[in-house]
Amino acid sequence: MASLKRIELDVLKPHYPNSLDFSSTIADKSPGARIELTVTEVDEKTETVVIVIAGENLKYEAIVEAISDMGGSIHSIDKVEVESESD
Repeated sequence: MASLKRIELDVLKPHYPNSLDFSSTIADKSPGARIELTVTEVDEKTETVVIVIAGENLKYEAIVEAISDMGGSIHSIDKVEVESESD
């Protein structure tokens, strides 16, 4: 079974929580992960952000849940890195 090591997501989020709190919440749901968030567009009520999450054995479902719980929605998965587990 392959292990998720890195994923880049295009996400639409509300202005609140701010980018720091949004990133920190995702990190809390992904122990040991590194989060990089870049704001690419700002509208009246929302922000489009690119989130890069890297770590060992990331749990995609937990990441999706954290984003959704904060009012965000994933537009697309733009990049992904997985590694097969050796026997």
